[in-house]
Amino acid sequence: MSKLYVITGPAGVGKSTVSKEIAKKSKKSALIEGDMIYHLVCSGYKSAWEKGNHLKVFWENCIDIIRNFLNNGYDVVFNYIIIKKKIEEIRSIFKNVEIKFIVLMTEKETIIERDKERPEDNQMKDRVLILLESFKKQGFKEENILDTSNMSIEETAKTILENDIFII
Repeated sequence: MSKLYVITGPAGVGKSTVSKEIAKKSKKSALIEGDMIYHLVCSGYKSAWEKGNHLKVFWENCIDIIRNFLNNGYDVVFNYIIIKKKIEEIRSIFKNVEIKFIVLMTEKETIIERDKERPEDNQMKDRVLILLESFKKQGFKEENILDTSNMSIEETAKTILENDIFII
């Protein structure tokens, strides 16, 4: 049976890097980078936090792509900045799928440094700290939060793959 891994956390926490590592360890997997789907829009693009954004069509596309890969026997690793309400929707849509939901967290200094390492036009600057605080206030279950401050990418992926605590 295919599995769905949903990886979230504030910008700069390592969602993409950890997701790639998890996807590589599966025999048959698809990696869906939420940012790539969101950035498919060219004309009329608005940032996700701006009024008039295209989150509705983004989520419709993500759900359809996830469903298609799962229905064809792929494990799916999906990462994006997800609020608590949205993970509950995903869980209700994919009732018959084992879902591991992980909120990656790390300390403020690490997130600031990682944001500075991005190309200038991809940096979120003060927004990374706003997102970090927002994630702390979301009320995610403690068992779904993984503090990666002292973990390597490999250790983080292994922890996610080997622990059923993340299943929702």
